[in-house]
Amino acid sequence: MKQFVIQQIAGLENLAKNATRFGIVIVFIWIGSLKFFTYEADGIVPFVANSPLMSFFYNSPDDYKTHQNKEGEFIAANHEWHVENNTYLFSKGLGLFLIVTGILVAISKFAPLWSMTGSILVFIMTLGTLSFLITTPESWVPNLGDTDYGFPFLSGRGRLVIKDIVILGGALITMSQSAQLYLKKAQRLT
Repeated sequence: MKQFVIQQIAGLENLAKNATRFGIVIVFIWIGSLKFFTYEADGIVPFVANSPLMSFFYNSPDDYKTHQNKEGEFIAANHEWHVENNTYLFSKGLGLFLIVTGILVAISKFAPLWSMTGSILVFIMTLGTLSFLITTPESWVPNLGDTDYGFPFLSGRGRLVIKDIVILGGALITMSQSAQLYLKKAQRLT
């Protein structure tokens, strides 16, 4: 019985690869779609504003702390500042990029080279997201009196970011799987 169960588990590799691809596609298209909404655009501001690779997308990245909205909160003056800061336009551009990347990852059966490219983009973007752990002070619990703050105590934002390590590994799987499919198709044509 034990051997049978282990053999069944060992045979899950293709299902696992497909589940990983499906998960990346769902996450990128869903999160990409949310980037078109104000609350999501407001939520990524600390990450973008503190990133040396991305802060140039905002007009006033250093001033974000005085104009932050809580999730679901709408303060008209803060909203107007974010319009002027380019917060919402950047978020929509990022959302479109995420959606297109998710679609590229999804089309592996039809266009494996394009899908591999999408997986490469996921990998690169995930490295960028993980860099927020270094660049964004809000990724760590602040010193507000408790003895547990700073490294290694991840805040809600930090816990959100650290999960991208799984997506990083998943991108390697989908990248490799798409490359293998491309090579098989190319070999059949020769």
